[in-house]
Amino acid sequence: MEYGCIGKKLPHSFSKIIHEKIGDYSYKLVELTEDELPVFMEKRDFKAINVTIPYKEAVIPYLYELSDTAKSIGAVNTIVNRDGRLYGYNTDFYGMTALIKKNNIDFNGKKVAVLGTGGTSKTAAAVAKNLGAKSVIKVSRSKTENTVTYDELYENNADTDIIINTTPVGMFPQIYASPVDLSRFTSLSGVIDAVYNPLETKLVADAKSCGISSESGLYMLVAQAIKAYEIFMDKTAPENLLDDIFNDVKANKQNIVLIGMPGSGKTTIGQAVAEKLGRDFIDTDIEIKKNIKIEISDYFSQYGEEKFRDVETDIIKDISKYSGAVIATGGGAVLRRENVDALKMNGIIYFLDRPLEQIVPTSDRPTASSREAIEKRYSERYGIYKSSADKSVTVTGVVNDAVKQIESEHFNYENSCY
Repeated sequence: MEYGCIGKKLPHSFSKIIHEKIGDYSYKLVELTEDELPVFMEKRDFKAINVTIPYKEAVIPYLYELSDTAKSIGAVNTIVNRDGRLYGYNTDFYGMTALIKKNNIDFNGKKVAVLGTGGTSKTAAAVAKNLGAKSVIKVSRSKTENTVTYDELYENNADTDIIINTTPVGMFPQIYASPVDLSRFTSLSGVIDAVYNPLETKLVADAKSCGISSESGLYMLVAQAIKAYEIFMDKTAPENLLDDIFNDVKANKQNIVLIGMPGSGKTTIGQAVAEKLGRDFIDTDIEIKKNIKIEISDYFSQYGEEKFRDVETDIIKDISKYSGAVIATGGGAVLRRENVDALKMNGIIYFLDRPLEQIVPTSDRPTASSREAIEKRYSERYGIYKSSADKSVTVTGVVNDAVKQIESEHFNYENSCY
């Protein structure tokens, strides 16, 4: 291996995709157990690597020299092999600083809580102090001389201004977990989460719902990767490369989620978008039928709508864990806010706005089997579709027009939270 990333579990990693967009080199993901790490490091069979959880501190004894930043933090995420000697750097410091500055979170004079005690937590604490934090509290599940417990955080530090999560809580595939209950804090002004998969963690979504400036870790990941590339190759990256790669990776990893009335064209348009972009296509109604093993209309008749919505929610939460797909939802998926929240964790939601007069009732749609039923559903749901969507797409009957509009919107989409 020439270039790559080592860690214990890497199925969630975007590093290969990012590095191969940055430079003209092959980049491998190498999973190592604690027993395999010493052999790998002693063999030194690489030109340069990145290091992730849980080895950012464990690699230090194998290094010939540390950069001043890595030495002061006590954690390394970038290693370069120069004539058999290993040199360690910490580019996470640059990445986290870039993420914070992009989101205009002011640390000056603030009380900061850093969740976790690993290498990234050391980096976060150093960044917070460098940005002028008044105090930095480290939080761990177990009480130590240098940390407080989560109970102590709630009881004695409810006045925390900024939270930085450096734990893996909320990371794929356990994306519906959050490390803290934000309602327990009285004056939060910012939340940063180093987790980047999902693109928007539950912690970040909860913060945004409370009007708190917040962001997940994708921008940090890209920023530190570009800094690592500069160290790998001993060259300076173009000034606009960070934002270009961030926007490109984000757009390609975000699911394209289609919502709208029964009969609005979600399946047909979704399949066409997926084919055009080379993505997987997922129809939630098809996945539901695989689960219930009968037609949806029959399930409605036998068990009622509420039971069906329970199944639908389970399917949507499972599908929402994955990224880079085109997802067509059932007409009533937006009726539960938890479905919308799940779909937004890794996706952008597009409302297919087809005029009412163009929607045709069919007998296999239990809530839209007649003209009267369609008109009733349209009146009930139109406002929900609009409020749930990030973008609306006017559907006039020409599939290619809708496909072009979705593609154009998606790859030029600018989320104000980034």
